[in-house]
Amino acid sequence: MGSLYKDEQGDWITVCLKYLLFVFNFLFWMGGGVVMGVGIWTLVDKGEYLSLLASSTFAVSAYILILAGGLVMVTGFLGCCAVIREQRSCLSTYFSCLLLIFLIELVAGVLAYVYYQALSEELKQHLSKTMTENYAQPGKESITQSVDRLQQDFKCCGSNNSFDWMHSVYIMSPEAEKRLVPDSCCKTITPQCGKRDHPSNIYKVEGGCITKLEQFLADHLLIIGAVGIGVACLQICGMVFTCCLHRRIKLDPY
Repeated sequence: MGSLYKDEQGDWITVCLKYLLFVFNFLFWMGGGVVMGVGIWTLVDKGEYLSLLASSTFAVSAYILILAGGLVMVTGFLGCCAVIREQRSCLSTYFSCLLLIFLIELVAGVLAYVYYQALSEELKQHLSKTMTENYAQPGKESITQSVDRLQQDFKCCGSNNSFDWMHSVYIMSPEAEKRLVPDSCCKTITPQCGKRDHPSNIYKVEGGCITKLEQFLADHLLIIGAVGIGVACLQICGMVFTCCLHRRIKLDPY
């Protein structure tokens, strides 16, 4: 009688673990979609700003997220198959995939954190130089477009303020046609509007672009980190459930 009760109890635990893993895999699959979506959003949403950054760490973090998200979605499907088949080898493979994805996300998280710490200094050193030396220069069309959109999107002018453009190669060249700032500094862009640098015409008192771009990138990094932590917590739960089910299947005599 006691043996029968233990068998029934063991069956009940195994069934519960299977259902828990099914629920986990559904949430995990959805989490993978979110992770991939955040990675794509990071690259697509104002992705042209990446050309203004000195390092590719920010972009690499986003690509790692996309890779991890894709792996998560595939692994979620494989996890369901492993639960249905109830084979220890499948569960072991599934556990290994979870661990691999966890390590990938850990790398992305470390990169994001390291870059977050160095973000302010990088922008101060690189953005000002990029804007003053490369704007509207031959072969630098992508940078020019990025700077123009940066100033319009964030309603800023210059790296620190509008006076930064006084030292610009473009402003000091004949091509500027006596402009004081690029036309993209204007609140309402019209031909040669950059010749008048009054606060009513340009973004002169709204602050420089460095501070605003830094905040924008920092917000993205925080979102990347939050999503990564959330999915990582799910993975830890999944690995625990997988180990428990693996052990139950190992102990079951049938």
